Amino acid sequence: MSEAPSLSIRASSFAGLFDCAYRWEGIYLLGMKNVVGRRAILGTAIHAGTAAFDAARLNGSPISADDAAGVMVDKLTNPDSDFDPNKDDLLKREAEIIGITLTAKYCHEWAPKYEFVGVEMETVPLDIDCGQGTVVRLTGTMDRARIRKNGEDISIADIKTGGTAVQKDAANTKGHGAQIGTYELLFEHTTGQPITADAEIIGMSTTSTARIATGAIKNAKQIITGTQDQPGLLEFAADMFRQGRFLPNPKSLLCSERYCPRFSTCHFRER
Repeated sequence: MSEAPSLSIRASSFAGLFDCAYRWEGIYLLGMKNVVGRRAILGTAIHAGTAAFDAARLNGSPISADDAAGVMVDKLTNPDSDFDPNKDDLLKREAEIIGITLTAKYCHEWAPKYEFVGVEMETVPLDIDCGQGTVVRLTGTMDRARIRKNGEDISIADIKTGGTAVQKDAANTKGHGAQIGTYELLFEHTTGQPITADAEIIGMSTTSTARIATGAIKNAKQIITGTQDQPGLLEFAADMFRQGRFLPNPKSLLCSERYCPRFSTCHFRER
């Protein structure tokens, strides 16, 4: 019989552990809340609208791009997160225009290119034995990710939004490998099916350009599991959980009051 998990964490949060573990601990272990601005809410809203479109298409009851945009606007207007409109300079009307444009462009031009067999799939919990009686359980859904089928190949397609989501006409894939690798690991654990093709990031720029582009991530699962010669991130994560030490990263791009609830009291940040 395996040991009961010492703690459960959402799989979608796992990648953040390797950006700034100190920030991750604050949010996911200590329950510190971060108030977000409209730009963050816009990203969540676009994900909601595009996911509604893809899920309906997958279920055989397709909805229109206008319906998907309606879902997006509703989420933008009624966010689930603690929201402060003064956190950034994006006005509600500007956010609506960008969100509607991107949602419509995705539904009309991009979604038809894919054969999805899963949208934000629920996963079977995966227990990670960290040693010395510490067991971490990964749970939750593959947030914002789709399972893509291309011929006989299966791969992950993950939507990313933001001002830097598209750079030089390609999706910005930097920093997404850990999350994609976690999703590949969980998909194989849940279904017993191997991932056989490179993952793809579908980048959606939430600037006024409203561009969409893609980029590939190769061998993402190896980033998590490692190889015979090199340890993977799971091994480093096990050390952190076993020791209860979550290291800060003052050079993280998320090291700001906007993104980190520990920012005001963090003595590691650059001043």
